Amino acid sequence: MLFPQEARDDSPQEPPAPPALVRNPILIYVLLGVAAVYVIASLYLMFDMRGRLTAMEKKQATLETAQAELNDRIHATSSEFKQALSSEVGSTKQEIAQRAAELERQQKAAAARLSAEQNQQGKQLAAVNTEVSGVKTEVGAAKTDIQKTQTDLAATNAKLERAIGDLGVQSGLIAHNSSELEMLKRKGERNYYDFTLHKGARTPVSTISLQLKKVDPKKSKFTVNVMADDKTIEKKDRTVGEPLQFYTGRDHLLYEVVVFTAAKDTITGYLATPKGAPVPVTP
Repeated sequence: MLFPQEARDDSPQEPPAPPALVRNPILIYVLLGVAAVYVIASLYLMFDMRGRLTAMEKKQATLETAQAELNDRIHATSSEFKQALSSEVGSTKQEIAQRAAELERQQKAAAARLSAEQNQQGKQLAAVNTEVSGVKTEVGAAKTDIQKTQTDLAATNAKLERAIGDLGVQSGLIAHNSSELEMLKRKGERNYYDFTLHKGARTPVSTISLQLKKVDPKKSKFTVNVMADDKTIEKKDRTVGEPLQFYTGRDHLLYEVVVFTAAKDTITGYLATPKGAPVPVTP
């Protein structure tokens, strides 16, 4: 069954109208021109891009070459540095070894010197100990001598005595021999000048002079002249051990002459003066 709309139309039909683009040739040319420009621009961009790619490839190649050269330089520099460092380390090790050897030599020399000094000090110490032992021995002997001297002094003091002089003045201690005179000198209470007089000779003693006139050994008597202050005092027929006293000087000091031996034409004795008396001038 056919609907009315679908009824077949057998009448002749007109051909369809062409599109508007086909009917407008200018538009076609414009489109063709745009297409041509697009193609040309695309080709230009393609060639430009190829050129840029080529330039970038060359630059990349140059960079790679430079990187390779840099790597070679770094490797060479590293090798040189390693060699230099090895050389420096070797030199340093050699210097350290030499320094260590020098220090060891100095240490051995110092030890040898110290040992020698210790040996020398040991010898000196031994010598000092020997000297100290000797000194101790000498001190012991000196103590013994001092004790003996003290004993002798005590014995001598017991022998020493005081007497009245020929002027009636109390005398000091009187020595009867040379050893007792040395004891008096050590006591230091007065000044003592020992003498030996020969008959007829004038003998200076301290600040005075003495002259033996005569001597009688059998009776132990003698006569002497005392010259002091431009005066002569005769001490006639005096006895051995008798203090002969006289005053002299501006201060009127008491001097004493004691004779303890009388022989033929000679006598020996001493002159005793106060501590403040004038002393003889040494030429």
